[in-house]
Formats: sequence, C-alpha cells, structure tokens
Amino acid sequence: MKHFPKNFLWGAAMSAPQTEGQNLSFGKTATIWDHWFKTAREKFYQDQGPEITSDVYGHYLEDCRRMQAIGLNSFRTSISWARLLPDGKTINPEAVAFYRQYFLAMLDHGVEPIINLFHFDTPMWLMTRGGWENRDSIDAFAFYARTAFELFGDLVDKWTTFNEPLVHVECGYLYQYHYPAVVDFKRATQVAYHTLLAHKAAIKAFREVTQTGKIGIILNISPTYPKSEAKEDMLAAFRSDLLNTRSFLDPAVLGTIPDELLVLLKENELLPETKAEDHKLIENNIVDFIGLNYYQPRRVQAPKVTRMPAQMPADFYQPYDWPKKKLNPHRGWEIYPEALYDVAMMMKENYHNMPWYVSENGIGVAAEETFMNADGEIEDDYRIAFMKEHLSYLHQGIREGSNCFGYHAWTFVDCWSWLNGYKNRYGFYRLDLATRERSMKKSGRWMKQVSENNGF
Repeated sequence: MKHFPKNFLWGAAMSAPQTEGQNLSFGKTATIWDHWFKTAREKFYQDQGPEITSDVYGHYLEDCRRMQAIGLNSFRTSISWARLLPDGKTINPEAVAFYRQYFLAMLDHGVEPIINLFHFDTPMWLMTRGGWENRDSIDAFAFYARTAFELFGDLVDKWTTFNEPLVHVECGYLYQYHYPAVVDFKRATQVAYHTLLAHKAAIKAFREVTQTGKIGIILNISPTYPKSEAKEDMLAAFRSDLLNTRSFLDPAVLGTIPDELLVLLKENELLPETKAEDHKLIENNIVDFIGLNYYQPRRVQAPKVTRMPAQMPADFYQPYDWPKKKLNPHRGWEIYPEALYDVAMMMKENYHNMPWYVSENGIGVAAEETFMNADGEIEDDYRIAFMKEHLSYLHQGIREGSNCFGYHAWTFVDCWSWLNGYKNRYGFYRLDLATRERSMKKSGRWMKQVSENNGF
C-alpha cells in the first residue's frame, strides 16, 4: 500500500466555461467562446458549443452528492468573470446566489472548494477593448478578484488566479486555437506580461482583503527533455523551459522574471512594454502554493532552421518525436508518468519546496461507449491504470521530501473542451449528451477506495 500524507487532497478539477452552461442566461454576458461559436461555428467539433456544456448550473446540488459518493474531499472549479460582473463593474446578484449555494453544497458534502478566477474565458466586453493586450486588463482583473474574495471569502479558503496562463497566450496569439486566433509573437509576449501583472495584482488584492486563506496559481508544467546531450539540443531545452515553465513559475514563487528570458526576448525584439513600478508588484506578491497540471512531457530538439528575430517559439526549439514513447492514441499525447517525479523534485530543489499539488492529471478517451458493460457502466480500466502509474511516481517524490499536498484528476464529469467538444472523455462520471444525466464509471468506484484508504 502506498500511503499518502495526512489530510492529502483527493479531488477533481473542472471549469466554469466547460461545465456551467447557461452561457447567456441568469445575467451572464458573452465570453470569447460565445462570440467565436457565433461567428466561426465551423471550427467547433460536431457543432458542440459553450451554451449548455455539462449544465452544472442545473445539476450542481446533485453533483456535490456525486462528489461525496466517489470520495472526493476537495474540488477545483472556476468562477465565470462574465457571470459575476457582466459589464466588468456591476455585480450580478443571480451569480452571487448561484456560487454561494454551489460552494455551500460542496462544504455540506465534505468537499473543500478550491476556486479559480480565470480559465480561458475572457469576457467580450474586455476583448472589445483590446483584451489582455490592453494594460487596463490588469486593473479590471484585480477588481474582479477583489470582488470575488469579498463575496465568497467566508466559504473559500484556497484560491487561484489563473489556470494555465500560457495557454490563452499561445493558443490565442500563436497557434490559432483560441479567439482572436492571430499569429504574432510580439503581441503574445505583451498578453503574457499583462496576464502576469494581473495575477500579481490579484495577489495584492487578496492580501488587502483577508488575513486568512491561501492563494496560488495553476500552471501547466511539462518537464523538457532534450533529444540528446548535444549543445544545440540542450540549448533548445533550456529555452523551452524559459518560455514554458520559468516564465510564470519563477515570478510566482521567486518574485523574479529570469534574466535569461529577458535577454532572449530583447535579442529577438520581443520585449513587452513595461512600467517602472511593475518591478515591485512582481517582487512582492508571492503565492502561498502552486497548482501544477501535468499530462505529457515536452521533448525538444534544436531547430533545423532559425529566424532572427524569432517569429515563433519554433525558432528556439522544435518537438522531438521520441521513438520509445507510449502513446494515448485518442489524444495523440505521450504517456510518461515518470515526469511527475521530476516535477516533484523540481519544486523541492528549485522553488524552496513550496507547497504544491497536482491540479490536473488525466487521460482523454474517445468513444468510451465501446467500454460500456451490460449494466451500462464504463469500464475505464485504462484511466485507473493511468492514475496508478502517475500516483506511484508522485508518491516517490513525496517520499523523497517534495511538499505535495494533493492530487486532482481532470475531471469529475465529462466536460466540454473548447474546439474538441465532447470528443475525448475524461470524467469519473459519464455525461449523456442527450439528457445531461451522469453515471459513475468504474474509475469513480476506484477513486472512492483510494480516498478512503489515503492510498492504494
């Protein structure tokens, strides 16, 4: 039996835009996803948009009972900015009532809420003003954060500011997977910088509002593994880490932007516009904990051709297809559980052994109905095996001193995924798209045993 630390968090993660539904009801205004679905519907898998998703808005009370039924003692989701502040300034009382009832229901069922503020769902009222390219986004986000802390701080002890802040940067401004779907490295760095400052401003607001509770950020961390120890491949891996890991992790924990990153950006004419007072904001507002999302490793090699100044990250590093990889064929992602041990050691050795938790880990599988037994249960043994492997390496890292306090799977119930709709399923509960009814998968029963035993 692999036993985990006392009071270890066993939970799951979701987000408001992927689960709530009621996207333009009960006072909520449009986000970039509502706008993009309206204007470029052809991009969305099987015409599955953000309007209904998993309809948590209508099922949250029963969902809290379902959390308890599979042994979850904690749960992360997000607040919708566009629901709470439909115009950025005015509080929506229907949103306040909904979220307070939702968080109370979690607590009533022995589930600790961990509440995130932003999960790729920029309100359109902000987007029409330039979105995260506009420096005004910093104050707008800080006001939203302060409002949430004041309204829900009596129910929520753990907060996070952003989920995977790099994703809305690279997907919106480099790779065209998120609106506004432009390709501009310089604009991307400006968006990233304002996002970082917004995170820091939210931390500052939190310290001013409350002396209790804790606040962090959730980052998608994939260790970078070079193709070889050749100088060029090692440099590619170093630069990959600068851009993808240290760009947010160093400021969040250490209060500094890596000098090497600043040099790299300057050399390539990619430095964002800044103000002198930004330095203190970055230095002084350190997180209490870190959430780390891990799905697959990052394997890189030296680019064959480079441009100067760089036009894309591919000018610094390129993907390396490791021939020995184990692959999830449904998602196209490598399965490499050993990386969770490396993440644990990275936090211990490079980041003051700050408290952290696995905020997402999971496996997406298409056509899960093919694994349904005669009783209608999805026999997702592949998900159980995936979690066992990853938890085993995490356990090793904890045993060697890494300060990890929890593990959250993605996800609780099958949820909508941006342009991919419901193509790949991740949940402990299956979602029937016709009725929005939930049914427990085999992995849900397994998770209950793990939680009750605090190990496996």
